[in-house]
Amino acid sequence: MRSSRTIHVISAHAEGEVGDVIVGGVLPPPGATIWEQSRWIARDGSLRGFVLNEPRGGVFRHVNLLVPPKDPRADAAFIIMEPEDTPPMSGSNSICVATVLLDGGLVPMHEPVTELLLEAPGGLVRVRAECRDGKAERIFVENLPSFAARLGVPLEVGGLGTLTVDTAYGGDSFVFVDPAALGLALTPDEAHDIARLGVRISDAATEALGFEHPENPDWRHISFCLFAGALERATDGLRAKAAVAIRPGKVDRSPTGTALSARMAVLHARGEMATGERLTAVSLIGSTFTGRILGTTTVGGRPAIRPEISGRGWITGIHQHMLDPTDPWPEGYRVSDTWGAR
Repeated sequence: MRSSRTIHVISAHAEGEVGDVIVGGVLPPPGATIWEQSRWIARDGSLRGFVLNEPRGGVFRHVNLLVPPKDPRADAAFIIMEPEDTPPMSGSNSICVATVLLDGGLVPMHEPVTELLLEAPGGLVRVRAECRDGKAERIFVENLPSFAARLGVPLEVGGLGTLTVDTAYGGDSFVFVDPAALGLALTPDEAHDIARLGVRISDAATEALGFEHPENPDWRHISFCLFAGALERATDGLRAKAAVAIRPGKVDRSPTGTALSARMAVLHARGEMATGERLTAVSLIGSTFTGRILGTTTVGGRPAIRPEISGRGWITGIHQHMLDPTDPWPEGYRVSDTWGAR
């Protein structure tokens, strides 16, 4: 077999959401910070196309690039590549990265608990992994500080009328909608409708409301729409269904760690969730992430929470992505049957 390019990947998923990890074959991109490196990856687009586009990728795939950390305190650093964005942070992807680092033997595992400090494009995240018999069984991630942006504001969406929405940041930017108001029960058979409607809502929110992160002027759009299910109180804390529509048109198979962080920030801002309380989010496939508010802080003077999320990750395979020099689609291709749900 001949190849002009070979990229080594360990594939993984966190509670159902794919988060592959590039472990070889790609040099670190230019940039003085991990954020600057992620901006280079986003602008250049060639690596994103190679690993995310068909025939090697698909709308269901996220891929993380391991790079040397810039902060000397960090054990490892990673750049997240999602179907449309190259974001500051991702909960499911950070769990996949931690799982690959530990289960793959890239960093030493200490049982029963291993602690790591990872550097994401948006900043440092602290990881605690419960380990047994050579397996990281559950990953706890102290996510980036998260905050509510707009609460209970009207949003006009073509074909849907005026919705009442919240916007928030949980390592990425979100607009929240009440699924019941749209006649949705958050069941697996609704996935196509959720994906299609969610992209329309997030696009409308970006246009009408925009987004502003006080410390990251590069992030000015709404990435995702969270269909936030009704809260239930149980003995172990709050519980709610959750479905997140990811551009260009898919539903997160996991409960989405950044969405969980953002929702806890909104609930805290409304006085509905206190420091120390837990919220378990349940995805369309029945997988769960559990969140906890560790404390409060500020982001650019704005009130924020310190969220922790936890979930499980599993390695699914080892791959070598190759490029035959005669392949007419060196960066792959996208077709709207799966790459667009608007």
